[in-house]
Amino acid sequence: MQLEQLKTSSGLVLQGPLLITPQAFGDDRGWFYESWNQRKFDEAVGESVLFSQDNHSRSVQGVLRGLHYQLAPEPQAKLVRATVGVIYDVAVDIRRHSPTFGTWVGVELSADNKCQLWIPEGFAHGFLTLSDVAEVQYKARGFWNKSCERAILWNDPDLAIAWPIDQLQGAEVSLSGKDAEAAGFKVAEAAGDVFP
Repeated sequence: MQLEQLKTSSGLVLQGPLLITPQAFGDDRGWFYESWNQRKFDEAVGESVLFSQDNHSRSVQGVLRGLHYQLAPEPQAKLVRATVGVIYDVAVDIRRHSPTFGTWVGVELSADNKCQLWIPEGFAHGFLTLSDVAEVQYKARGFWNKSCERAILWNDPDLAIAWPIDQLQGAEVSLSGKDAEAAGFKVAEAAGDVFP
């Protein structure tokens, strides 16, 4: 397993999220890799992580889910991977006292590259489906709790996320009603809907 700390577009290392690339073993019959190992994962992130639930979504090209997060008392951390297709996965630092508050990182996760993105509590998360179809599976620490759930607008100009819209081959970005009406980043901050 290979670990990589990610950098923002301005070159700052974003402390927290980690790109995890497993070691795959393959031949002409197919491949095998270990997608989850409690001991190795805990060593990689430097803490003991107990996941509460596994989630699985299927999306068509252009579907954008996010930017989602949960506040206390039920914040969520996520370990995300694409098991079918290709997505562009984004984590936004919403920890008010972090030196990288309001910055983001994005990576391509695909069934082919088998990479996973660890997104700890304190980050908003979203992804854009780049392939015709994508299936995303993620482990979550913390249970889903509607009263703790929040969203930030995916294309908020204050975040300036460089979504790879040009890779959609003419498809439009498709949002849920909830995501289309999400608050802007500064509105969420002013409302106290960020992490301390």
